[in-house]
Formats: sequence, C-alpha cells, structure tokens
Amino acid sequence: MNTHDRGAVTTGIARLHAAPALAGSGRFGLVTNHTGVLPDLRPAAPALLAAGVPLVALFGPEHGLYGTGQAGESETVRWDPDTGLPVYDTYGRAGERLDKLLIDSGVDTLVYDLQDIGARYYTYVWTMFDLMAAAARTGVRFVVADRPNPLGGLVSEGPLLEPGWSSFVGRAPVPVRHGLTCGELARHLNAAAVPQAAGSAVDLTVIEALGWRRAMTAEATDPAWVAPSPHIPTPTTALVYPGTCLFEGTNLSEGRGTTQPFEIVGAPYLDRRFAPALAELALPGVHFRDLRFVPASHGHAGRQLRGVQLHITDREAFAPVRTAVAMLATLRRLYPDDFAWRPAEAAGEPGADGLDAGGSAADGLDAGRPGAEESGRRHFIDLLWGSDRLRRAVDAGDDPLPLCAPPAPPTRWAGDDVLLYP
Repeated sequence: MNTHDRGAVTTGIARLHAAPALAGSGRFGLVTNHTGVLPDLRPAAPALLAAGVPLVALFGPEHGLYGTGQAGESETVRWDPDTGLPVYDTYGRAGERLDKLLIDSGVDTLVYDLQDIGARYYTYVWTMFDLMAAAARTGVRFVVADRPNPLGGLVSEGPLLEPGWSSFVGRAPVPVRHGLTCGELARHLNAAAVPQAAGSAVDLTVIEALGWRRAMTAEATDPAWVAPSPHIPTPTTALVYPGTCLFEGTNLSEGRGTTQPFEIVGAPYLDRRFAPALAELALPGVHFRDLRFVPASHGHAGRQLRGVQLHITDREAFAPVRTAVAMLATLRRLYPDDFAWRPAEAAGEPGADGLDAGGSAADGLDAGRPGAEESGRRHFIDLLWGSDRLRRAVDAGDDPLPLCAPPAPPTRWAGDDVLLYP
C-alpha cells in the first residue's frame, strides 16, 4: 500500500452536486453529518439544495447531524437552520421504528453520505445497513454517494462476525477491518444480508468516487481531514482504531478523554513491565512507548494511568487487529489478577437490536470481573470481536493470534463482484 500514491478524487457527493440527475428524481432524504462536505469543505446539504437536488429531509447517525454527541449519544436537533429542513435522528432506531421514521419523513429516495473509517465496529455503516433494510421494507430507493476508505482498500483483517453476535457494532458477517468503501460494502450487504433483514434487497445505486484507487489512503485523498467523530481526530487514529477499539471491551482506558484517543491505552495497575514486554514481541510497523496520562473524561477520568502509546513506524506493515490481540494476551499474562473484561449489559445484548441505545460500552470499568458469564452477563469484547473466541483464548492462556487470519485482500471475504475500484 503506497500512502504517497496521490491523485485527484471526486467523491460521490461532489458528483451529485455537479450533476443532480445522477440520483434521479423524487423526494430526497440525505443521511449525513459534519463529514458530508464538498471538496472545498462547504457543507453538502445546503449546496445540494442550491444545485437543485430535491432534498426534503436530513437524517443523522450516532453523534448527530453536527457531530457534537459523544460515543453512544446523538443530538436533539429537530430542524436545520441552514437548509430549513427537518432533521430525523436515526440513532437508537431499527426495525419498525426506523420504518416509521422513513414513512413519516415522506421521502422516496435516501442518499447516504457519511465518512466511514473502515472498521466493522464503527457504527455509521450499520446506520447505512439499517436504513437499507428499512428502505427495502418501505419501498424507498437507496443511493450511496461513495467516499474513499481512509485505510485504503488493499487489506482486510480480523475474523468475520459469527451468527448470534449481531449488535450495532456489527450486524452481519464482516471482518474487523473490511477494506471496502461504503458503496462496496452496501453492494455486499444488499446481496448477503439485507434480504434476510427486510425480505428483499433494496433498490440500490452507488455514485462512485472517481479517481480513487485501492492503494490510496487518507493521506493521499484528504488534504483536510474532517474528524468523523469526536474521538477520531486524525488519520493515524483511524489506522489504529480497528485494533485498539478492542480495549473498549476491557477495564483499560482506550485514551478517550485525551488528545490521543486509541493511540494510547492504560490502566491504574499497569507498570514498567508492559512496554518492554510488547517491544519483545517485535510486532511489525509499530513501537511502544511507556507513558502516563490522565483522561479528562470517560473511563478512569481524573486518575493517573500508566500505559503505552503506539507509534506507527510503517503504515503498510502495521496490522492493527493482530497488534491489539497480542497486547491483550500480554495483559492477561502480566496482570492476571487485575486485567478484566467489561460487561455488555449496559450497551445492549447481541441478537436483538443490540447497542441501539449506545454504540460504545458504558463506563463501568470496574465491572466485568471473572465470573460475569456465570452470572448471566455478556462481555462487550465478544460483540466487538464478533464471537467469544478471543476472550476464551486469552483467558485460557492460549495464543490468540491464530484467530486472526493474516491481512489479505478484501476479495478473500467479499468476493470480486462488489469491488468498484482498481
């Protein structure tokens, strides 16, 4: 993957702005947030209206239309003053509730334009999936205005979500790092998952991002990075996130409430042994630096923690999922009496509309001690991983790396038919 492979990319929403006929005619609803911008960083919604796109409603995901909500939150905005359009909050809704939302909005076409970051547990793609299913049930067309995957499209990594572990951090069998654009993922889900959820596929159109190639990462395509959510401030955060988001399933801080979320992890019980133990693993593309930090909010807020910072030395060699799995095994080995898993009960249960009340686990960092499963509680790590295999392997002292298939092209799991870009 050549992160310096640069070239002009015209996003799907920019193409729609230039040629509104690309999406046909009707009464359009735009699924968007603060990442829905044109190349000159103008918000897309008012620009589309001015260009003649027949928008009648706006729909917001987790974090809300303006991106001000924290993890597991949305906004209370009901009307957008810049467009004069009603705002419908999709977060926390699925099934019949989402069907009713679409019917009440009066739209006959949904245009989806959200910036994904290429990880299964990033909830925007499941907002897309839920809306695709609702659109199929209510006879609404679905248009994806495609954007590049900031991690590039050459590599997928991690296991597929297994049956019985569906939640809002994973509705369908997709690997942790999927390697697709939203448009490609929509094509895959429309064939493999939407019919099971809705009874039929949705009428789907993808407006492709012209000029994007799979070797292009965010550094090549986004000279002005727009943070897609409060705790993904940089492209480096997006790169480590498919791995270190797994720490949301533990009693460590994953760096929320600091200026380097997901690049640093720590806990009150870690000591000087952790960073050298990770260095001994000689994991490719990353160095670990011992550090102390105090989160201003979220887990362990106000407490001094010790941990490590991940310094990426080779973006092509770095495998975020395998790196995080090795870190988890090291934690269990070094700190067997302190390291623990977080319960999922506050975040929802797999199999239902899990996590509809919050895309991240609750802050109960002192819970999740061994024995939680025996008391009937689930573990959030299992929802993130897509099964209980990782947790069981780590707890048994087994090597969990065999659970991570080596990084491979996304055709390994999605096939060739869904790919739109070379």
